Amino acid sequence: MEAFTKGAEASGNEVKAFFLDGMEIHGCKGCFGGNSSRACPCVQKDGMMEVYPAVKEADVVVLATPLYYWNMSGQLRTAIDRLFALEEGGENLLRGHGRCCALLMAAEGSDFADVLTYYEHLAGHLQWKNLGHVLAGGNFAVGDIAGKKELEDAYSLGAGIC
Repeated sequence: MEAFTKGAEASGNEVKAFFLDGMEIHGCKGCFGGNSSRACPCVQKDGMMEVYPAVKEADVVVLATPLYYWNMSGQLRTAIDRLFALEEGGENLLRGHGRCCALLMAAEGSDFADVLTYYEHLAGHLQWKNLGHVLAGGNFAVGDIAGKKELEDAYSLGAGIC
């Protein structure tokens, strides 16, 4: 994520990052009580109140996560579920709108097939242009990713955003 951010900022883009593990974000209740026209579209008032306006304004949404049991982290999946509130009520503020997305992942292993299927379906459902992904396997300890080609790839992906 740091390499991507450096590349994106070097190309003149503004980057807003959310570290979800440090935010209080509750799971979706499936209540269908959301309304995109409200300042906080969800009935729950938690850390997503910071995320909603950023997603509404974003041209590109980058999902950066470690691989946990062949999928995105629970924290990221919870936030994605909660984005549904932007589709409810008034105007659908999540789908389309010319947004793009990218996926950045690191893992001990290298089997990203299941998470790529989910990510591609998510991008398709949201009608977001998929800018690609950088998947870095073989990282067992903090710092193992240092010097790997995937960092250059992430920088290039960020730098290519105009």
